[in-house]
Amino acid sequence: MKEALWAQLARELAGKIADGGFPVGSQLPTEFELREQYGASRHTIRAAIRELQDLGLVSRNKKAGTHVEAARPSGGYRQSLASVDDLAQFGASHTRVVQEIKPVTTDRALAAVLGCEPGSRWLRVSSLRLQRQTGAPPVGWTDVYVDPSFSGIADLVSASPDVLISELIEQRYGRRIAEIQQDITAIGVPTRLAEKLAAKTGTPALRIVRRYLDHTGSAFEISVTVHPADRFTSSTRLRRERPD
Repeated sequence: MKEALWAQLARELAGKIADGGFPVGSQLPTEFELREQYGASRHTIRAAIRELQDLGLVSRNKKAGTHVEAARPSGGYRQSLASVDDLAQFGASHTRVVQEIKPVTTDRALAAVLGCEPGSRWLRVSSLRLQRQTGAPPVGWTDVYVDPSFSGIADLVSASPDVLISELIEQRYGRRIAEIQQDITAIGVPTRLAEKLAAKTGTPALRIVRRYLDHTGSAFEISVTVHPADRFTSSTRLRRERPD
C-alpha cells in the first residue's frame, strides 16, 4: 500500500529534526511556508504536523507557531480530542492489524462495559493498534462492536487498516456520528491481552470505551480499547466561556 503524502512529509520532517536541520528549541517553517515548499494541501501539512506532535517531536501554539521539543520520538502516544474530526487522527497515525472478526452475544459482564442490555447481538472486530515506528510495542488492543446488520464492514476493515471503522460505516452505510460518549477507566492489563500487548498481566493500563451515537441517540458502534499506561496519554483542553 502506497504511503500517504502526509506520512511521507512527517517522516521527512522527523528526519530533518533528528539530523539537526531543525534543532531542539527552534521553530518549524509556518504552515504556509511548508505548503509552498512541498506543494501540499493545508490538510496534508496539518496531518503531518499532528503526527510530529503525537511522536513528541514538536509542540504547537496558534500564536507562537510550531516548536521542536525533542530530536527523537517519545515512547507513547498522546491524543488530544476536541471534535469527532480529531478522533480520525488516531486512525491516520496508527495501523490497525485485525486479529478476529466474529458475531458475539453480550453476557452481563460485557453488557455492563458496553452499556447495553445482556443478550445484545454485535459483530466484534478485534485488532491490535501498532505504531508506525518499526519494532515499537503495540499502542493498544481494540474490540469494536458494530450493528450486526453491517455485515459487509468486515471486508472494508481488512482493506482499509488506516481508517477508523466509524468512518467506514459512514462511507458505506450513511450512518453518521452525531455524538461520541467516552469513558476512561484505570485497569490492570488483562491476562488474555498481556502477551498480545507485550505487557505484564496486571500492570497499569487505560480502558477507553467509546459509544458512537447517531442523530436519534442510538449507538451503532461501541469500541473498547486497552492501552498499556506507558504508551498512551489522553489530553483534554478546557476553555472558559467568555461572558456575554
